[in-house]
Amino acid sequence: MGSAGGRVRLSWNEIRVRAAAFADEWKDAHYEKGETQSFYNEFFEVFGVKRRRVASFEEPVKLLGAKRGFIDLFWKGVLLVEQKSAGRSLVPAKAQALDYFPGLKDVELPRYILLSDFQTFELHDLDEGTKTKLALADLPQHAEAFGFIIGVQKRTFRDQDPVNIEASELMGRLHDALKASGYTGHDLERLLVRLLFCLFADDTGIFETRGIFDALIRERSNEDGSDTGQWLSSLFDVLNTPEKLRQQALDEDLKQFAYINGDLFAERLPIPAFNRGMRERLLEACDFSWDAISPAIFGALFQSVMNARERRAQGAHYTTEKNILKVIEPLFLDDLQAEFVRLKVRRGTSRTAALRSFQNKLAGLRFFDPACGCGNFLIIAYRELRTLETEVIKELNPKGQRELDVTALSKVDVSQFYGIEISEFPARIAEVALWIWTTL
Repeated sequence: MGSAGGRVRLSWNEIRVRAAAFADEWKDAHYEKGETQSFYNEFFEVFGVKRRRVASFEEPVKLLGAKRGFIDLFWKGVLLVEQKSAGRSLVPAKAQALDYFPGLKDVELPRYILLSDFQTFELHDLDEGTKTKLALADLPQHAEAFGFIIGVQKRTFRDQDPVNIEASELMGRLHDALKASGYTGHDLERLLVRLLFCLFADDTGIFETRGIFDALIRERSNEDGSDTGQWLSSLFDVLNTPEKLRQQALDEDLKQFAYINGDLFAERLPIPAFNRGMRERLLEACDFSWDAISPAIFGALFQSVMNARERRAQGAHYTTEKNILKVIEPLFLDDLQAEFVRLKVRRGTSRTAALRSFQNKLAGLRFFDPACGCGNFLIIAYRELRTLETEVIKELNPKGQRELDVTALSKVDVSQFYGIEISEFPARIAEVALWIWTTL
């Protein structure tokens, strides 16, 4: 598979350059009411995102005691911003932000709270219980803290994390409803893989506008589910068609979806006949925060979807990332990292040539899992190899060359990774999960 056609995500290097310009432009900002909207319109542009596509200003919300408040900036389900004038304390700002929570629906509750006085950012990750505080001038060095804006989440993975069990059960209920309706076998497996991709893409930035899949099903399909299958079938056709080849009279909501290169959506499936309950199961899955699930492990979770009796047990006991690393580090990673350390400390004219040769070596390696299942080992191996290559690229392009796009300089590719799996469903999951990781 290739990338989503027509969608250009900024590299972190370019984001840092934009962040530096933004910090310089707003170094004298101080007045909350007069400058907040312009400030955040330009802040989102640092990440290549149009603020009006995802968030609104002065969002009304009911407070306790029948009072009414207005959130300075609100991205439903993602971010709540409480803005103060320069020099004002941010300590009461967090309490003020939390006062809005009782008036929000569960699906609207944000993961992040951002407090700011223009010259300081204080970002709270409510899922992880962490706080990141930085000065405006330091934004270029800490732009990754706001990776959620472009769908990149930092997450600490824990064994038997309840979120993994919940994800497995959500997909399992959808699977059971479809199977009970008579939609079975290969068609069901293929449909579930496509839906999994759409759900994950909706929350991680693979779809350029976050939440468009959810909105399509929730707002355009009938509540009784009678046309949900048809909308899905039309969407799959759109995702399989390059923008230039699409019909001119195509529905405006469908036009928003970028072309997904590859064969994931190529096969024409029978249109599933949804009912109200099946549509509700799909919407429940849409409400889930799929950016909490790493493509590194979701394959193992969804293999359990196909067996209702084993669903909870398998969802709770996947091969953890920690255990995968215990295998692949002594197998090849430790030696490669040690070689890189030796090259990095070299001096003289041969250093650059040696680093380039090492990058070519990484790109020439081949990895094979003869019983790959859902591809967990291959995915982690790919991620670690790309991480190491990124460090090599940084050494080859030292400070002062931030305009370089690391992704454009990468030579490591998913085509270096191979696996064998006897069952179609996990093989397809492995294929999609590995490709998804390349987009993050």
